[in-house]
Amino acid sequence: MPPEPSADDVPLDERRYASGLYAWLRDYFVADEPVFVTLLVPLCFVSILLFTRNPLHTNFIFDEQEALLANPYVRSVVDPLSKLHWVDAFRRDFWGLPHDRSIGSYRPIPDLIWRALWFLGAREQSPFLDHWVNVLLHGLNGALLALLALRVTRSRGTAWLTGLIFTSCAVLTEAVSGVVGIADVLGATGALLALLSLALPMAAMPFAVFVATLFALLSKESALVAVPLVPFAALCVAHIVHPRRPLRWARAALSAVGTTAAFVLYVEARKRLYPAPLGPGLDPEIIATERPLPRFFHTLLHWYAQPVLPHDPLNNPLIGASFPFRVAGALRVYVRGLGQVLLPGRLSGDYSAPQEPIPAHLVFPESVLGALLIVVPLVLGVVLAILGARAWRRRYPDDVVDVSAAPWMEDEPVDLRPVIAVCLVWVVVSYFPVSNVPVLLPTVRAERFWYFPALATSLGLGMAFSWLFARTQRADLPRSAFRSAVFFFVAFLAVQAFAARRHANDYHDDLAFWDATRHACPRSAKAHLNYSVMQGARGNLEIRLEANRVALELAPDWPMASIYLGDTLCRLHRPEEAWPYYAHGFELAPTDSNLIALGVQCLWDEKALGEGSKLRGELEELGDKHAGSWLAYIANDLAVNGEAFHGVDPQ
Repeated sequence: MPPEPSADDVPLDERRYASGLYAWLRDYFVADEPVFVTLLVPLCFVSILLFTRNPLHTNFIFDEQEALLANPYVRSVVDPLSKLHWVDAFRRDFWGLPHDRSIGSYRPIPDLIWRALWFLGAREQSPFLDHWVNVLLHGLNGALLALLALRVTRSRGTAWLTGLIFTSCAVLTEAVSGVVGIADVLGATGALLALLSLALPMAAMPFAVFVATLFALLSKESALVAVPLVPFAALCVAHIVHPRRPLRWARAALSAVGTTAAFVLYVEARKRLYPAPLGPGLDPEIIATERPLPRFFHTLLHWYAQPVLPHDPLNNPLIGASFPFRVAGALRVYVRGLGQVLLPGRLSGDYSAPQEPIPAHLVFPESVLGALLIVVPLVLGVVLAILGARAWRRRYPDDVVDVSAAPWMEDEPVDLRPVIAVCLVWVVVSYFPVSNVPVLLPTVRAERFWYFPALATSLGLGMAFSWLFARTQRADLPRSAFRSAVFFFVAFLAVQAFAARRHANDYHDDLAFWDATRHACPRSAKAHLNYSVMQGARGNLEIRLEANRVALELAPDWPMASIYLGDTLCRLHRPEEAWPYYAHGFELAPTDSNLIALGVQCLWDEKALGEGSKLRGELEELGDKHAGSWLAYIANDLAVNGEAFHGVDPQ
């Protein structure tokens, strides 16, 4: 065998190129202090690599159809006859609907961005450009979080690790790859800008915090978590960010003024511009009869003017649970979600019933663990914040340190206990509004809910890995220890990247999305039914029939599952087999005109509802049984006008 080439055998130009490339990479990522732009570029590339959908084949998936294609506010920008203007974003809900038809989501800034993109040409052809805004904004958030990590840890390595971990976090795929997730992404942008504003001089800080918090609130309602968390962060890290004169209590108070003012302005403006109806439990007369604690909470919700939210037991089974069982179910979901943040398995875009059912017992391992993972981080966070403050006061009794002779990035390590405290409290508090404990949400579980908590978990993991690398490089440890630490980090990042890319591939098109969802959540009736619809739209009726049967088995009392199964059989020219499923669905939903019209029209087209036929008689009997309903109206109208309309009245 020929001898192995030595370094001297490599051409001089190649050696110079390799040496220069290594030096450039070393300077870019390690030697030079990172600034926003140097953080932004590589993290945007990571986001693009992991979360970008196929630009040639992707289509409008799930809520994207309602958010973009059916959004009257967004579409009106190219309609010369429309009376809607740009400012009407503040008078419409997330879906472009007026306050009297809203489902409760008030997020003007995402609507403004979608309207601008629609104006620029991102229309019915593809949602790719709308989605790509999310991808780039996610890279931006990764850079902002890395910059924040640099400010509070003074560690270049921790900054890069934090930004990379957050940008690669697989559980955030729904928020980044799905167009509707822009609300979560923008809300986090505002929260990060509010936190970074804490480094500004005291005179400017509260105004910057106010603007950033208001931006976050106008992007996503759950950004209200910034109202208490930003002042808490100011209290904990003031001595790190402002070592000359921490003035922690003054900075915390001023930041609280900024976040509170933004919150009050947001609520009062929303109530006037968008007076959506309140939930039935927020009637002042009902509130007055409650016990002190519920009365206080509901009084706050009444002032906040919490709009009516959709309550569908299929999307959120906890709607039918008593409060203790609701909390137990919410704790189980919290544990599972946190597990996905740290070690993602197969991710899903839907967790409808009965995937996350009402728990059978109040006390079970996941409910106990969930309670511990709420209480322990809060208590430990407060303890660490106090210990960090005391350590600083012991070292600098006058709360002042002279750093004039040292550069900002001094070699002295930072006491990270206050930063860890902020991370621990942030995870719990930022998840709580979407936990289904304080308010029942339209959905029982969604991975996009973890976008805000992931800011803290990523910073915490960044500090943990930075500590691990420093620890394993000690002179008294073998070199294999550091190699093992690096391998562990690479493996962790590889798992995150693989899960993120795999789930982003699920957004290839609507069929791929629901196929992946039914495999990730095999007990989601909605996933199986939507998969069946996508197959039916492509003419695969036998596959639709099989998936439809699974959906009905999982949710036997779901009217849509019954009627859609009947519709599948009807389209297979088996109306006699279809009728029992139609009849069951009609009885479950006699007031749903769309579902009833769908079934009756197919039966008419199959000539199964001729005058005097058995099915015609049974349909009329069902109509008589539900007098005054849409079922009765359609059955009677069919007898009078069926021949004229060739079935159901088109109107």
